[in-house]
Amino acid sequence: MELTRRLTDAAEKLFDRYGYTATGMDRLTKAADMSSRTLYKHAGSKAQLMAMVLSERDKRFLCRTDVKSVEALFDALKDWTATEGARGCLFLRALGETGGDTPEITAAVEAHKAAFAARIGDIVAMDIGRDDPLLTEQIIVLFEGAAHAAIYRGNGAVDAARVAAAALVKAART
Repeated sequence: MELTRRLTDAAEKLFDRYGYTATGMDRLTKAADMSSRTLYKHAGSKAQLMAMVLSERDKRFLCRTDVKSVEALFDALKDWTATEGARGCLFLRALGETGGDTPEITAAVEAHKAAFAARIGDIVAMDIGRDDPLLTEQIIVLFEGAAHAAIYRGNGAVDAARVAAAALVKAART
């Protein structure tokens, strides 16, 4: 277990910084301080390793976004970008790099995005007292946009999205 954790931690840092395509197996083995044979034994392939990384990131991200209001959701994003870095969504970057042609990565991204959409739907329902699929979609778009705009605009993008989300939530309550 420790070896797998060391591998996924090292791989996540590299994939997050350099991307999936630019991160070669030599770089991964060096960062994880293991042989390529050991890496393949624990990960199977680079695509499987990326899927493992995305699965672990999914758990960490969903834990961080386990909140009770839309405002708190944007606070969680601001905290995430401050601690994890503002490089956009690793899930969407991995999907973009592979063009949806790598089943392991596509499945991990689809699972994460479905779980995250359900989480947003639950948060919206708690915040306004009822389900609202349109508001849920709007909050998802604001959140995803803020995560990517934070790359070049900093956390001001998250603050701007929070204000827009607050206006939408207020309108939905009336």
